[in-house]
Formats: sequence, structure tokens, C-alpha cells
Amino acid sequence: MPLSIFDLYKVGIGPSSSHTVGPVVAANRFLDELRSRDVLQCVASVHVGLFGSLAMTGKGHATDVAVMIGLMGEKPDLVDPDKVPLYIEEIKRTGQLNLAGEQMISFDPEKDLPFNFGESLPKHPNGMHFKAYDAAGIIVYDNIFYSVGGGFVLSDEEAGEAGKGSTVKSTHVLPNQFNNAVELLEVCEGQGKTIAEIVLENELTWCDQETLESRLWNIWQVMDNCIKRGCHEVGELPGGLNVKRRANELFEELKNSPEASFKDQLTVMDWVNLFAIAVNEENAAGGRVVTAPTNGAAGVIPAVLAYYDRFVHGSNKQGIYDFLATSAAIGMLYKKNASISAAEVGCQGEIGVACSMAAGALCAVMGGTNLQIENAAEIGMEHNLGLTCDPIGGLVQVPCIERNTMGAVKAINAARLALRGDGQHHVSLDSVIETMRQTGADMQDKYKETSQGGLAVNVVAC
Repeated sequence: MPLSIFDLYKVGIGPSSSHTVGPVVAANRFLDELRSRDVLQCVASVHVGLFGSLAMTGKGHATDVAVMIGLMGEKPDLVDPDKVPLYIEEIKRTGQLNLAGEQMISFDPEKDLPFNFGESLPKHPNGMHFKAYDAAGIIVYDNIFYSVGGGFVLSDEEAGEAGKGSTVKSTHVLPNQFNNAVELLEVCEGQGKTIAEIVLENELTWCDQETLESRLWNIWQVMDNCIKRGCHEVGELPGGLNVKRRANELFEELKNSPEASFKDQLTVMDWVNLFAIAVNEENAAGGRVVTAPTNGAAGVIPAVLAYYDRFVHGSNKQGIYDFLATSAAIGMLYKKNASISAAEVGCQGEIGVACSMAAGALCAVMGGTNLQIENAAEIGMEHNLGLTCDPIGGLVQVPCIERNTMGAVKAINAARLALRGDGQHHVSLDSVIETMRQTGADMQDKYKETSQGGLAVNVVAC
């Protein structure tokens, strides 16, 4: 299936793309299937079983909440985050859910939305089984969905086809086709174009230039607004870990001490840290974010792009478009050839991929050649290989928020290293992507978003 920039960058809500955005999408798809079979009006109750990582960390990731608002017909990019708690409170109080916003059905979250701990469905760690019943208790339709990372969702049939080495069928043909970094560089060299130009040209097969630029700008505006909101919010993050928001305090300190940059040349790093923390605190609180390419890593790319926008001389609107296009091209390579799901490959598939994407993109907008861009992206992943996903309490807070700062700073350093070279290097981007895939396959499940190992068991959640 051809991938678009907007498959990698999707507006949604926190705290997780695979455990929150994906389940909303899955529930929406289930509603569409009920409509297409003309059985929606027959539904009296719905049962949704959560399996694998969705069960193990679903409470901390608000997976149950996501399923419920998805069944109500709410969309990840349109739902008002402030209204979500009110919706859930009403469902729990009345024992009813407004299915698709059209009809009230019986729904008890404790009974109808079970977390099946220790059980997994066969085709992916993030499985959901949706069942719709009529008034007589007979199943009128059921289907299994898998949330495969970054808000991408596959049905049981689609996941089966993907497992056989094929992809979801599509008749859409792109002018510039590539499946790996070697092919991408060959296409660029053959046409004398940058990676961004190749990807943006592909996007014009879906929409016109004006629409494309408007959508790209909107993605950046959502990212930037998320930074700004995060810089002004105070208090503790939800979930019970009693994690205090830090972005506001850091923002006030930096804002009130502009002279610090003259005394400490690394003050700009403090700003990058701030940008990443602000986004991921918003994400942890269930706020509006952009999958980049996931919610758990949603702070890396906005932080590096904000660094470009605010601190790089000559930054401009076209640079922002090119940044998003270049980073998306790199993200597509990981999506096609490895994974962007921590439940499959650990955090190297989230922070590692985001770091790689941001490194290549920053290199591009700072004047790097295509070879230097590929080098920067490779460096960004090479030094995240083996990174585990072990969130304390199943929450996207510790170590996730700080880890985004490390990913952002590492991306900037990777871009600078690549720009100081000529693009020639020993490890190719394709090689490091395959290494990441193999490392993830070898990684024990307790280090893959189950909160059964690492920090999750060695630090007491209280």
C-alpha cells in the first residue's frame, strides 16, 4: 500500500498512538462495517476484548477509553480531549453508550471491555476482538483488529495478508516508488531531486499543491500549539505516578533569563529539551498531539523542527514542508521494512525511529546532500538499537517523557555529524533498519510495552 506523509503524521489524542489512537480507529472501522452490512440498527450491545500489550498496559494508555469514544463515533483528530472524561463518566453512570452517535446500547465497561491479561491474538501483540450482539444475545457481526503502531490499524484479514509478505491492496500508483533507502537514493539521483522533492511530488497524486501545503502547515501548527500548551500547563500528570509537569517551570526560567545564552553556549539544548517535554506532557495528559511517527515519541520531531524554526538562520515555510517530507520518507522505510510499534520491537521502534527521521530531516533543511541525509538517519537509529520499552505503571510518562528529550538532542547531533562528512559511511540506513528489526524480534516480550521488565519492575509505581 502506498504511504503518504499524512499516514506517518496524524493528528490524534494521547497518550499512545498504538494503544489510544489505534483503538479509536479500530472502533470507527467496526462501526463502518456494521453500517456496510446494514446491521447497525440491530445492535443492542457490544463486547470488545483487549489482548497482548493492549491488555498489559491498556489501563495506563487509556485503551478502554479509546475504544469507548471510538464506538461513540468520535474521530482521533476531531474529538475534544476536554470532553472525553465527561463521555466516560456518563457511560459508567448510565450503563449505556451512544453507538455511532445514533442509538443507545447497553454497555458496562467492566463486563463488556475486558483486559485479557496474558492472552494474545496470533498476528500482532496489539489485538482487539469486537463483537456486536442483537437483543436476543446473538452475534450479528464480529471482527478482529490489530493496532500495529503509529495509529495504523489492520483487520484480521489484512494482518493475515501482511504476514504472508503482501500488503493491503491498493490501486493508487505513485510516480516515485521506493521500498528501501537504496531505491530512494537511486530515484533521487536519476531525477536530480532531493528526497523532499520526490516525496512531495508523490503527494500531489492525492491532492493539489495548495491543499498539500495547507495540510503540511496544519501538521506543524498542531505540533507548535502542543508545545505552547505544554509550556503553560501546571500540576501533576494523571495516572497515579504523581509525576509533576516540568515544562512550565523550565519555560519560565528560560524566558526570564535570555542572557543565559551568552554565558552558556548549550542553552539552546535546554530549549530543545523544553519543546520535547512540553509535547510529551501534553500527550501523557491525553491532549492533542501528532503521531510522529507515534505518540510515545511525539516530542522528538516537533522539538527538532521547533529548533529549526526558532534557532536556525534562514529557516522558512518551505523548510518546514521539506522537513516533514524528508522525515516522512525515512519513516516510511521503517514502516515498510521493520516496525514503528514498541509492542513489536521495543522503544527503538518509536524513539529510535523518530530520532532517525528528525536527524535526516534536519540535515536536509540545513543543506545536506541526499547521501548526508541518509547518513544522518542511519546515525540516529544506530545509537538507539536495543532500546527497550518498559513504562512504569503502564503509563507513557517514565521514562517516556525524558526519553523524547534524549531522542531530540541525539537527532540534532546526528545531523551535525553527517553534515561534517561527505555522506560516505560504513553502515547503511537499510542495514541499520534490518538490524533494528532483528533486534526487536530477539527482544523478550517483557521489554516490549508490557511493563513486565526493566524500569517497570525495578521502580515502584506509587
